[in-house]
Amino acid sequence: MRTGTPKERNYRQYCGLAAGLDVIGERWTLLIVRELLLGPRRYNELLADLPGMGTNLLADRLKKLRELGVVEREEAGHGYRLGPLGEGLRESVLALSKWGVGLLGEPQADMVTRPHWGLLAVQAMADASRLPELVETYEFQVDDETFHLTVDRGTVSTARGPAADPAMSVRTDATTFVRIGAGVLGPFEALATGKLTFTGDQEAVLRCSTVLGLAERPGPRPAA
Repeated sequence: MRTGTPKERNYRQYCGLAAGLDVIGERWTLLIVRELLLGPRRYNELLADLPGMGTNLLADRLKKLRELGVVEREEAGHGYRLGPLGEGLRESVLALSKWGVGLLGEPQADMVTRPHWGLLAVQAMADASRLPELVETYEFQVDDETFHLTVDRGTVSTARGPAADPAMSVRTDATTFVRIGAGVLGPFEALATGKLTFTGDQEAVLRCSTVLGLAERPGPRPAA
């Protein structure tokens, strides 16, 4: 792994924040990391999910991130994944995403979203300590992407794919999902207007909303 940083991005400051920004401070770089947080991606997949980023710029950013050890090529050579240094950004990127969602208002007409960004939003928002005795799984179907959230006595985990036995299953579109996370549309308003539908335990909607910070805590519920 290369230990230095590209000269054109070196702030020449003996400071951890400055050193970090030397690596990830360029435009688009953290969004590349965002795409790889959910697993390896091929070049064309990255390009498709980074609308507005040209292919030459993506190639340049990936080259620099590989030199620095943030990104690696897969062994088969057909895709990219985060290296250990890149994995170390996970908590910081999720925290920044959680902070940034509070800055979102209604989306403008030229803005795009992707269903898999919903999984990252859930990872950023979920806090099992809000219901520390809860043991439950929730499934989300966002456009053509399915993922689930498992809450287990103070811990949370997320994964792609359907849940084995979810307390509830939610279906919506990506824009509605982000609007709910941003607080510009309440989950129960989305239910009432048909922008979101669910199957399963009705009370699980409130518990899930609580875990995601979208509702007040309900009364105590025994663990399963």
